Amino acid sequence: MRKALRWLLALTVFIGTLSTAAGAATAAESGPTDIKDRLLSIPGMSLVEEKPYPGYRYFVLNYTQPVDHRHPDRGTFQQRITVLHKDTSRPTVFYTSGYNVSTTPSRREPTQIVDGNQVSLEYRFFTPSRPDPADWSKLDIWQAASDQHRVYRALNKIYAANWLATGGSKGGMTATYYERFYPRDMAGVVAYVAPNDVVNDEDSAYDRFFATVGTEECRDRLGAVQREALVRRGPLEEKYARYAAENGYTFDTIGGLDKAYEAVVLDYVWGFWQYSLLKDCATVPAHAATASDEEIWKSVDTISGFSAYTDQGLAQYTPYYYQAGTQLGAPTIHFPHIEKGLIRYGYQPPRNFVPRSIPMRFQPRAMRDVDTWVRHHATHMLFVYGQNDPWGSERFRLGAGARDSYVFTAPGLNHGANVAGLVPDQKSLATARILKWAGVSPAAVAQARPLAAYDAGLDGRDVEREPGLRP
Repeated sequence: MRKALRWLLALTVFIGTLSTAAGAATAAESGPTDIKDRLLSIPGMSLVEEKPYPGYRYFVLNYTQPVDHRHPDRGTFQQRITVLHKDTSRPTVFYTSGYNVSTTPSRREPTQIVDGNQVSLEYRFFTPSRPDPADWSKLDIWQAASDQHRVYRALNKIYAANWLATGGSKGGMTATYYERFYPRDMAGVVAYVAPNDVVNDEDSAYDRFFATVGTEECRDRLGAVQREALVRRGPLEEKYARYAAENGYTFDTIGGLDKAYEAVVLDYVWGFWQYSLLKDCATVPAHAATASDEEIWKSVDTISGFSAYTDQGLAQYTPYYYQAGTQLGAPTIHFPHIEKGLIRYGYQPPRNFVPRSIPMRFQPRAMRDVDTWVRHHATHMLFVYGQNDPWGSERFRLGAGARDSYVFTAPGLNHGANVAGLVPDQKSLATARILKWAGVSPAAVAQARPLAAYDAGLDGRDVEREPGLRP
């Protein structure tokens, strides 16, 4: 009798197990299988549009985020993301520029290297990813890192292979801050040309950079044009006023055309080295003193951009300048080749570029905290800088506590420095580590080459132009 009962109990458990397995299989079969449907099945995810691209599916999406991750019940906003989908079995690269997100299909260098998917995120408070009303106190590096963490948690259910975080400049900073606050999310980080302003009031590294960058001839050319633009302030500001009137530009935020003009001119040398190469010195007027007003104007406008400090030019970057003046810091540089009497304001603080209606208070511990963490805890992190990029003057450095992490400098390159521009040994090492962190096959790691062929439509792009970061 006992044997019969045991047999009956075993049979009941076996039938129950079969029923459960069958039910799970049925549920799986009835769930969404198309990638678009799977993405849209995530609570809070909505489709803006899908754009075709050969070999991929590309989606522009909105994702509902809390304004304050510490108090998620206190309002939400729609954050824009894009997904370049290749295959759910491939690694995924999580990219942010730290600014707006492009809605045109593109692929960052790590995505090409690992032949993976790419999720791109718009930084909070860059429109349209801005809460309404905007509580600017909720724009900080922890809240932004928490945005990324929440997106990762949502999408990792679909893209279960290894993830890497990446970004350039402010995006490289963003990837680093994300790793600092959520070090268990990503399998690796590739941060390009990421500034690291640990002590906001100490910026002598930038002065040393500008005293030696490039060649003396090139430095002299640039300095002469910059000085001449201040010598001819009167006639060139008249031209600036006409230019502003023709384009409907105003100067309320910075406090007047004169301040805006000087800010543009003082950006000139920095802007050249950030976005140009040494060979481009040939485009700079060789004899500034005898150049026409139009030649001086055109050179400054091409490199610095006379629209940058208008209300209209500043508006898009209000979130950046707010962060520069509250946590990130911003550099101050000096101009030994220009007489003091020609400079009225010097490098102006971020406060001058943010509407006065937005309160700001600097938090000096924020960057020191990140810097200390990177030095002592960085794991699977790669920092790439350009030799001739001003932003590399204050950079992330590794301490004794770092593990499997690297800081490399691409010779002769600017703010567009990348792994491809490194010297051969470093290029091979960096590529192999990226592939290893992505979890691809040992054979692919050993070859240390990008797994995807170059695609001009996805991979061809200029250096990302961003506002020069001023104090």
